[in-house]
Amino acid sequence: MDGNLEIFLKAVIIFCACISIICFVRAVIGPTIPDRLVAINMIGTQMIIIISVLTILLKEAWLADVAAVYALLSFLGVVVLTKIYIGIYRKKHAELFGEEEETDGISIQESQVNDK
Repeated sequence: MDGNLEIFLKAVIIFCACISIICFVRAVIGPTIPDRLVAINMIGTQMIIIISVLTILLKEAWLADVAAVYALLSFLGVVVLTKIYIGIYRKKHAELFGEEEETDGISIQESQVNDK
C-alpha cells in the first residue's frame, strides 16, 4: 500500500475517534433527549467509518461484513430509542394539556364522545 494512503487512512481513523469522543460528551451532557439520540447515532456512524477504513488498511474483507451488521444494529437501536422517546413525549403532552392518550394513532377526546 502506498505510504501516503496509509498515513491518510490512519489520520481518518484518529479524526473519527476524536469526533466520537465529542459526540459521547454530547450524549452524556446533552440538554435534551433528541440531542442525545443524534449523538448516539453519530457515534454509530463514526464507528462504521472506522471499521470500513480498517477494512482497507488491514486488507481484511470480513471487516466489511462486520461494518454492515453494525450499521443494521445501530439503525435498529436508534429506531427503538426514538419510538420510546415518542411514547414518553406523547404521555407528557397528554398530561399537560388534559388530553387522553392516543391509542393506535387515534386520539379520542371527551368532547368528541359527548357530541354523539
